[in-house]
Amino acid sequence: MQSAGISCCAFKLYVEGGQDAHPTKVKIYLTLQFKCGLAYHNVREMFGLSAQLAIHAIRRVSGNRKTAKKDGKPVNKFAPTSVTYDTRIFSFREKDWTVSLTTTGGRERFVLAIGNYQLGLLKGQNPKTATLCKRSYGSYYLNIQLESQPAEPPPCNQVLGCDLGRTDIAVTSDGDTFSGKQITEVRNHYAKLRANIQRKATKGTRSTRRRCRELLKRLSGKEKRFQTLVNHTISHRIVTKAKNKNQVIALEDLTGIRERTNQQPRSQKERRLSNSWAFFQLRQFLIYKAIKHSVKILFVEPRYTSKMCHKCNHIHPVKGESYRNGKKFACGHCGWKGDADLNGSKNIAAIEAFVNKPEGSRLFCKVQDHFRAIESPHCSCTQVRAG
Repeated sequence: MQSAGISCCAFKLYVEGGQDAHPTKVKIYLTLQFKCGLAYHNVREMFGLSAQLAIHAIRRVSGNRKTAKKDGKPVNKFAPTSVTYDTRIFSFREKDWTVSLTTTGGRERFVLAIGNYQLGLLKGQNPKTATLCKRSYGSYYLNIQLESQPAEPPPCNQVLGCDLGRTDIAVTSDGDTFSGKQITEVRNHYAKLRANIQRKATKGTRSTRRRCRELLKRLSGKEKRFQTLVNHTISHRIVTKAKNKNQVIALEDLTGIRERTNQQPRSQKERRLSNSWAFFQLRQFLIYKAIKHSVKILFVEPRYTSKMCHKCNHIHPVKGESYRNGKKFACGHCGWKGDADLNGSKNIAAIEAFVNKPEGSRLFCKVQDHFRAIESPHCSCTQVRAG
């Protein structure tokens, strides 16, 4: 077994490494291939998997460990929630609407229990990949991936800025507001309901504890499904409007915001509401819907977008101070007053419009210069203009 693994490593090293390969990289690559070669045979013997299923399992675990190592988190266990399939172990047959999957017991064929919408999507298609998922209550469903080539986005010079938040999930620069009040009420309702049920489950009789566990099982996923529905609706409306008006969608790049906010001292309720904010899911929905409808979507750095007035491009001259107070924004320079998220979305649209210009973003450079000037104790009030 070891000699076979070494032979495989040597072959890959000869083909991909060559004589000019770096010694350190060659050593790491050789070690990884050797370990994967040993794991491959062990996995097949231990679990009775086919060759392709074993390769997919090793790839999934390796990717999971790589992500955990990058984030500095330990890997204690792997939950058996899904299996990935490709053309070697998966096939779709349209004449009887069935799929063939390789299992530990051999090749099995299953009839698809799907609706007319899914039938219309699959008609005339030749899917090559799928993911078999296991729900928490024991049932299985198959995600079939369909490939398509969307049209190139048409040329446009208009930008639709979107400011994401919790009070209002999304506010566009055209004035559309998607309130988050209903989502907050649903979250608070389920949080209070789960707390009451768990309290009864710890103090009640055996039959009470059993009924509480059954109730928690039925409630599981309801809040998540409601949030998903809302994000689908919001993303669909934003992308549809941008397509109809031939606009580019501009969003804030909020990568790492949850880690940064969790470092600040907050109440337990505030932490729960912040951590349940599904902004990343909304972003993913916007991306794939924009690709589907040939709408260009871009991201801008969120710095200064909530502190700068979109009318006069002015920022508060005192470091640490802002013209924004909650949902209200009142500029002390030009006197503009209005919704703070609307102001932020218009700034996002303006920054993206300047970034796309051939001469670059003069607005953003001037804002950075303004903030560097604020750090000086001898500075006076500075006005930032786009021109």
